[in-house]
Amino acid sequence: MATTAPRFALFRASEACDFEESGVMSQAMPTETEMTGAVAAVAAGMLEGTTVKLLFALPGISLTHAWFKSGFPLPRHTHDVDCLYYIVAGSLRIGVETLAKGDGFFVGAGVPYSYVPGADGVEVLEFRGSNSFDIKLLADNPTFWTKAVDMVAGKREAWAREVTPSAL
Repeated sequence: MATTAPRFALFRASEACDFEESGVMSQAMPTETEMTGAVAAVAAGMLEGTTVKLLFALPGISLTHAWFKSGFPLPRHTHDVDCLYYIVAGSLRIGVETLAKGDGFFVGAGVPYSYVPGADGVEVLEFRGSNSFDIKLLADNPTFWTKAVDMVAGKREAWAREVTPSAL
């Protein structure tokens, strides 16, 4: 018997699960360069620069809250579904554009992108028309990973004192 999605549902941020544990996102096999770089960045403290929570998911829809601390080196990547981003607090630079609270952007499925959080970091809501999607890193560049590791190592102490921009 097929189950249908509820016609009404509540969710609470306090009950959100860690995004990595949610199982909604699968990762394509990284290249050797991406794997080596990511391992080095994590060892330098990269995971201390972000918090991502799955707020809500039902078949055909998901909502995620992400906080990236100042300067977090988000690798260039794609997803296999469309995503609409809304900036709750802080700012980011995407391409030559700087976006702040209340701004947002749309990224279609398969479109490569990355952004850089501003001086106070950035909090974004990610709306997707799916509760299952992938991520494919497009960071097969040793120079990116060397810079990312150096940046993370240099920011690690400051990140420990950063609070979410919406709390400022």
